[in-house]
Formats: sequence, structure tokens, C-alpha cells
Amino acid sequence: QVQLVESGGGLVQAGESLRLSCVASGTWLRINTMTWYRQPPGKQRELVADLTDRSTSYSDSVKGRFVISRDLEKNTGYLQMNDLKLEDTGVYYCNANIWTPSTGSTGYWGQGTQVTVSS
Repeated sequence: QVQLVESGGGLVQAGESLRLSCVASGTWLRINTMTWYRQPPGKQRELVADLTDRSTSYSDSVKGRFVISRDLEKNTGYLQMNDLKLEDTGVYYCNANIWTPSTGSTGYWGQGTQVTVSS
């Protein structure tokens, strides 16, 4: 069974950088698409960045500062976050559409990783 495990969150100061990772466990799988969401304290979950085979897209609030990518050989997706701002604080979740020979294309969620940006 495929699982997504996130890492890389933490406490940083405004202006610093973090790189989040999302590893898909299992064999004979392919990450088709990956999307990063975040949930700020007391707010609803929101889309941050999306990656497909053809394109990437970003929310206006992170455009120019965040970069989404994936490494198909490592079954891993990344979210590079630069010039972090206080409003970037939240729990970050990865969501991926993953293909395996047994399940076909299925969506999975990671458990979330906390990012806290301080002044």
C-alpha cells in the first residue's frame, strides 16, 4: 500500500527558507501529479502549488517564492519555500495522484508537517 510521508517542516525566521519533502513509499509506483496544501491556524486548507507532467502552478501568495518539483527516481516531491513570511505559517500537506500496477491511479494524502515562521 502506498503511503506519503512528509518532512522538512520546522520553525524559521521570516526571510529564511525551508524545503519540504513528500516521499511515496512502495515499489513500482509513479507520481503522476503532486499538490501541496496548507492550513493556517484557524483557517481552512488552501492550495499552495500544483505539479503535473506538463506544468506547475502556484497560489498568488507564494508565486515567485515557492518552487514545486518532483524526483521520479526517488518517488519524492518537494516544495522549496524561500523568503518565508509570517503568513506562511501552517500545516503543510502533500497530495499526490500515484499510479501502481495493482491500484491504477489513486489519490493519497500525507500526514502534514508544521511550518512556523517567526518575526
